[in-house]
Amino acid sequence: MSINRSLSRVPMKISTLVMLLFLSLGTQVFAAHPDVSDAEEAIAAGKSIFNANCRTCHRLDQKNVGPALRGVTDRHSIDWTKSFIRNSQALIASGDAEAVAIYNEYNQLAMPAHEFLSDDDLLNLLAYVEYGDKADPAAAAAGGEGAEGGVAGGSGVPSEYLTIILGVLVLVLVLILVVLGLIISILTKYLNTQNLEEDDQAFVNQKYDFAKVFKSDAMIIIVTTIVIALVAKTAIDELYTVGVQQGYAPKQPIAFSHELHAGQYEMQCQYCHTGVELGKSANIPSANICMNCHMHIQNVGGKDGISPEIQKIYNAVDNDQPIEWVRVHNLPDLSYFNHAQHVAVGGVECQTCHGPIEEMEVVYQHSSLTMGWCIDCHRQTNIRFEKNEYYDKLVQLHSDSKDPLKVKDIGGLECAKCHY
Repeated sequence: MSINRSLSRVPMKISTLVMLLFLSLGTQVFAAHPDVSDAEEAIAAGKSIFNANCRTCHRLDQKNVGPALRGVTDRHSIDWTKSFIRNSQALIASGDAEAVAIYNEYNQLAMPAHEFLSDDDLLNLLAYVEYGDKADPAAAAAGGEGAEGGVAGGSGVPSEYLTIILGVLVLVLVLILVVLGLIISILTKYLNTQNLEEDDQAFVNQKYDFAKVFKSDAMIIIVTTIVIALVAKTAIDELYTVGVQQGYAPKQPIAFSHELHAGQYEMQCQYCHTGVELGKSANIPSANICMNCHMHIQNVGGKDGISPEIQKIYNAVDNDQPIEWVRVHNLPDLSYFNHAQHVAVGGVECQTCHGPIEEMEVVYQHSSLTMGWCIDCHRQTNIRFEKNEYYDKLVQLHSDSKDPLKVKDIGGLECAKCHY
């Protein structure tokens, strides 16, 4: 019995194979809900909400403490998504199957309620979740290679190479001296074979008394001057280091890792240091801020039991005792520094003063924080006018200036700015 096969079915089979191939490669294509805007303004507003409330536990395209968020409006209805964001625990308590499944999948970690977010806030948040920060893998790879090249190209000559260059130069000088000595020796022997006058003969064969040279008044004065200069320089250098604690890394009562929290989990500095954009001090976080996360996270990397370091947080809360953190960055009382002025108004990044804090297992003082260091920063830093109404009047007054305004141009070098 013959079976007729239609050629029109072949493309369908090929397309099916292609689809299966993409599925096997893990490709995911999400269709966002039509109510979710892709406007830049909505995405930008949503990004601010995400960074302030969600970034600690969530990423857009990969699992973190919670699930990856991209495509959430494709996987769930938009009304359900809004309800879950506002109060996930209420939705779980109601017995909602989807909410309970997510709750159990992620070790029953409770997500904080966000009932203060309006409908517009939630739509902006979902706009960022669906359309924000989409990275092109090829561009990211190219950017990574370029970054490595930039580091390699901009790092200057390695210290090992400088040592080798200095060693070669010293060797060349020694060879030059040896060659000169040989030339002098050969010329002396040649001149001794000639009929020289008695004075010339004495000059050619004269001997140097190095003992007299070292005992001479001129040599004593030179050596004494060099010794005094070295001692004075050493004393001045030591005086300049008085009160400078660069590299200071005290042991803390709890082994808190910025590398883990700010680096691996990308927690924003403002989440713990709540005053950094509001006032003079950045604030050292209290135990209740730690408990926002560690009420549910009791160990590192999903290990069983309670971590001894996290147990110290529980003990502090149970005993109503503050955690006695040791201050790392200490400015003298005669100096005034305002975090909000630099961070909220000036747009200064935390790493500018504190170094690569996201890479520090143990926090240390990265910069010298001396007056000269601050003044140099004020001399070199340009004023950031973009999206900063604080400087609108200043921009008008200096609209004709061709050179970029720096901090020093608006009083950044005045003594009373920092010393009351």
